[in-house]
Amino acid sequence: MNDIADIPDAVAEPRKVDQLLAHYGESHQNPRNELIHFIAIPLIMLSLVGMLFALHPYVAYAFVAASMVYYARLSAVFFASMALWSVVFLAVIFAMGPLVLPICIAIFVGAWILQFIGHKIEGKKPSFFEDIQYLWVGPLFVLSKLFVKLGIRW
Repeated sequence: MNDIADIPDAVAEPRKVDQLLAHYGESHQNPRNELIHFIAIPLIMLSLVGMLFALHPYVAYAFVAASMVYYARLSAVFFASMALWSVVFLAVIFAMGPLVLPICIAIFVGAWILQFIGHKIEGKKPSFFEDIQYLWVGPLFVLSKLFVKLGIRW
């Protein structure tokens, strides 16, 4: 009969957030593409919330709240970071005043052009073509790279 010492330790299942980031990272290896994403992803986030805000502030708030639920289910650190970013984005959107819609449309279009240039450089299609949730993972990818530099574990 086998002794308990003969049974290998159970291999811990990777957390969902780690799996998502690893998969996302597969199509974001090129340093130029990563740099483009560090610029374009926050701009896309800002512009998307701004366009929703222009539609109606409650639509933007509902989108941010739903996003926070998604992030809270993945990681407390990412949830707190994304909540902070959302507050900053909303403050910037408020500062845009009545020009929020045209400014955000211009930012949105320009940032997506950058994203597709980055993926052309990378030679791989964007992850969200495969699964829409990667639109929410992109910001976490940017934060995860920053967290690594700062020694923060998510």
